[in-house]
Amino acid sequence: MSDARQLPLTLGNPPALDVADFLIADSNRDAVQWIDRWPDWPATALVVYGPPGCGKTHLARIWQRRSRATAIAVDALAAGDPLALAAAGAAAIDDADRLCGDRSAERTLLHVHNLLAEARGHVLLAARSPPAVWPLAIADLASRLRAAPAVAIGEPDDALLASLLVKLLADRQVRVGPELIPYLLTRMERSAAAALRLVERLDNASLSQGRPITVALARAVLQADPPGGEGGA
Repeated sequence: MSDARQLPLTLGNPPALDVADFLIADSNRDAVQWIDRWPDWPATALVVYGPPGCGKTHLARIWQRRSRATAIAVDALAAGDPLALAAAGAAAIDDADRLCGDRSAERTLLHVHNLLAEARGHVLLAARSPPAVWPLAIADLASRLRAAPAVAIGEPDDALLASLLVKLLADRQVRVGPELIPYLLTRMERSAAAALRLVERLDNASLSQGRPITVALARAVLQADPPGGEGGA
């Protein structure tokens, strides 16, 4: 994936989730290397974790397409048929830490894991935190996931954050002057999730006021709701 660029999920617009939209940076390099290492993983499961908007869902989608894995929604696990969910030989689960405490969902995942292990298949789980801190109710599942490799994706550095802002704006078909991104970088909250929120606010302000997204508009938006006032995710 050395020729890829990155875009984590957007909140309001359909995100670009192809390999060509993923930018490799120090914050996600370890996770990318693990995806590239497949199918030579040392365990059945791999957990990729990090804060909202960091790109873990995007990376999981890339692996899902590459491995032809079944995408399993956490909400569907409780009533899911393990044999059907494991039939493809690979499975991908986003927001996997949301299943904690739901014994039916945990039991299904345990069966899926065991079936994939027998078939020498794999399951990729994307989550906000590593399995070591998940309050799992089923001990057998906890032991399996805590023994699995868990790789973190961190917040973006300046270069990646700038690229993210440009790409998020481009996804909304918004063109901006070269002075806007440096202005935003020195004044915004330093996270991918904040970039998602900020671009959404700028676009909404632009549409409602009939104005292009410029430094002047960005200044007004940031003054109306400074970075410290934005809710975290």
